[in-house]
Amino acid sequence: MSFEDIDLQWFAAEDEGRTEEPSDLKLEKARKEGRVAKSQEVNGAFVFLFSVLTLTLLAKWLLKNFQEILIFFFTRCDQGNALSGTSAVVFFNYFLKMVLPISFVSLVAGVAGNMVQNRGWLFSLKPITPNFSKILPHIGEYLKKTIFSKQGAFNIVKSLAKVAAVAFMAYVIIRANMGDLLFIVHANGNILGAFGKIASIALKLLLAASIFFLVISIPDYFVQRSSFMDSLKMTKQEVKQEYKEMEGDPEVKGRLKQMQRQILMSDVRRAVAESDVVITNPTHFAVALKYDTAQADAPVLNAKGQDNRAQLIKQIARENDVPIVENRPLARGLYAEVELGAIIPDTYFKVVSVVYGHLKNFKKKWKAGA
Repeated sequence: MSFEDIDLQWFAAEDEGRTEEPSDLKLEKARKEGRVAKSQEVNGAFVFLFSVLTLTLLAKWLLKNFQEILIFFFTRCDQGNALSGTSAVVFFNYFLKMVLPISFVSLVAGVAGNMVQNRGWLFSLKPITPNFSKILPHIGEYLKKTIFSKQGAFNIVKSLAKVAAVAFMAYVIIRANMGDLLFIVHANGNILGAFGKIASIALKLLLAASIFFLVISIPDYFVQRSSFMDSLKMTKQEVKQEYKEMEGDPEVKGRLKQMQRQILMSDVRRAVAESDVVITNPTHFAVALKYDTAQADAPVLNAKGQDNRAQLIKQIARENDVPIVENRPLARGLYAEVELGAIIPDTYFKVVSVVYGHLKNFKKKWKAGA
């Protein structure tokens, strides 16, 4: 059982009455505090797997450096200055050269594992802020949440399964490589060959274990995510209170208006782009008409706007090669009398048919709909 698993339990919300799913605002607040759904198994699996892969790729180079450092010290072991400052510098250089690549890959893998789970970069000082209430936790509550619970039972079973799986993999791999182990017994002084055989078996076991840990980290992440979402569940009263706070929050109001503008803008762009013609005032009003014989018996008002919105409709029309026709009375009349998505009234049908006739589209569409 890892510390991460235990820490997550302190946020568990098993209080009676917390039946509502957490709101976006509560999830965002938790994220700002550094609280996200996260499995330590995923981080550990990433670090373990990429460290083993790096070790495998650099095995020959590491062995060469290891031989060089052994030769360096063994050839000087009978000298009085074997542990001199120069020897210490040499040892430190070799140590850094051999350790830094694996350490760097482990660091990057750990960061990548967190970013994958956090869905991007997340930085918060909240998790490391001292909290004196956790120094002396309530033992009964602690045991209930970390051991005598579904999550606690899952963690214990998971740990036992990992130990059993690694033991089984070690048995299978050693049994399959029994010939290499017998070679070691009869190596007759071939220390380097024996070392190579042992290293090969060890790498196979490490690779198998790292892949296994990565596989089991996936369901563990979803279990941790489910536990995290349960911990943020709200009561009906909390939902109502949050809604009231949102109603009076200028920042939330501004964000909602911006979202509405974006949705409205998206609808206008699509509607104008699909239209047959845009009729303008030419500066103050603009309406977009669409005639689809499969949907209606006459043209439909696809979009309309006044002033800045009218200019936007004309701009979108130009970008999408939709014809623009100037007819002030028609533009004003359609804007004032026809709702979005409605068929144009009979009183405007004759003049609209003239517009379509000039565009050489109306006659063809009329025949197709007849």
